[in-house]
Amino acid sequence: MAEVPSEGYGRRAQSGIYRNGALGQLPAVPVSPAKLAAKARQKMSRRAAAYVVGSAGMESTARANRLAFDRWRIVPRMLHDVGTRDLTTELLGRTLASPFLLSPVGVLEMVHPAADVAVARAARSLGVPMMISNQASVPMERIAAELGDSPHWFQLYWSSEDDLVASLVSRAEQAGAEAIVVTLDTHMLGWRPRDLDEAFLPFARGQGIAQYTSDPVFTELVKQRAKQGPTGKRPAPTPAAVATLASMSRGYPGGFMSNLRSPLPRAAVETFLDVFSRSTLTWQNLSFLREHTTLPIILKGIQHPDDARLAVDHGVDAVMVSNHGGRQIDGAVGSLDALPAVAAVVDGRIPVLFDSGIRGGADAFKAIALGATAVGVGRPWVYGLALAGTEGVASVMTNLLAEFDLTMGLAGCTTLDEISPETLSRADSVDR
Repeated sequence: MAEVPSEGYGRRAQSGIYRNGALGQLPAVPVSPAKLAAKARQKMSRRAAAYVVGSAGMESTARANRLAFDRWRIVPRMLHDVGTRDLTTELLGRTLASPFLLSPVGVLEMVHPAADVAVARAARSLGVPMMISNQASVPMERIAAELGDSPHWFQLYWSSEDDLVASLVSRAEQAGAEAIVVTLDTHMLGWRPRDLDEAFLPFARGQGIAQYTSDPVFTELVKQRAKQGPTGKRPAPTPAAVATLASMSRGYPGGFMSNLRSPLPRAAVETFLDVFSRSTLTWQNLSFLREHTTLPIILKGIQHPDDARLAVDHGVDAVMVSNHGGRQIDGAVGSLDALPAVAAVVDGRIPVLFDSGIRGGADAFKAIALGATAVGVGRPWVYGLALAGTEGVASVMTNLLAEFDLTMGLAGCTTLDEISPETLSRADSVDR
């Protein structure tokens, strides 16, 4: 676990930036969330920016995530001794240095060549748990090796092939994962106009499928697919088709030149597109997962209190209130708006986690006040990755920790337990 600075995250981060400023050095990774996103978009390719930044439909759900935070105001209390703040939290048997998590994000090879490995190094340096993406650009075993003893979880997209599900979960357990995070809201891809305008799906080019191509069950499915020969009409050898073949060959295990002549890279993409996810999943299927792992099971994508109640009834170990950052359904409820009702139903029986829309430390404060045990961050650290690799991810997360630490102190709180609904007020009751 990363050591908590004695002077607190906030003071240390502030002091470092201001000291460097006195020497004429500005932060390499912007502190302002708006500047961070804008600079990262300039650094990323057009397709990568569309994939990372884009959301479903007219992107109203992504906006709803942010507007939900604006509906709450922090009400600070004065003359409390807040000279020392304790950001630690207990979660799934672990004492964590802070309530922050790195939410899973796939296809990071589009953003930075070191991809998930760079993120793992940053997570380890800060002691922030990383949720390894099912759509990672690097096999989970290599990511876990970079993480060392730092806590990590594995995100699972439930495939249409149960043997593949069992294999992925077994590998995650062997690689030291401490929980399985089942993402429920992406059993089919949402309508994402930015990607559609680019006619770009990274998986169709062999990107973001390293967990599959490194899996023995998937490898056998690929071999069987390759024996059947090509399906559908083989594309004409246009420059785009050649680039796609090259991308498939680079992403598939083995040598690039031999992969160019092999049917396996293309068969792997076709197999992935066939088995990626499962829209027939029901609550009854959770028993299958229980039979194949002893790890805690977290359900990610919960928005309705009745689903939270069913999750508790089915014995899951935690739920995560999330709408996938607005990437799945346009016009959906903002995650922070959904959080209080879910927390009320769960009533402390299992942890309630949260993501979708966190952009600053004050956002995390509000989510915890409304019932979250811990909060996941997604796009902001991806922006940091695009700008500066491991150092960029670490900078973004350090800034979030710093602002959260200062917000706690300025609000009159010294521990997470003191962050409660009483520290907030509805905006319409104070903005008059």
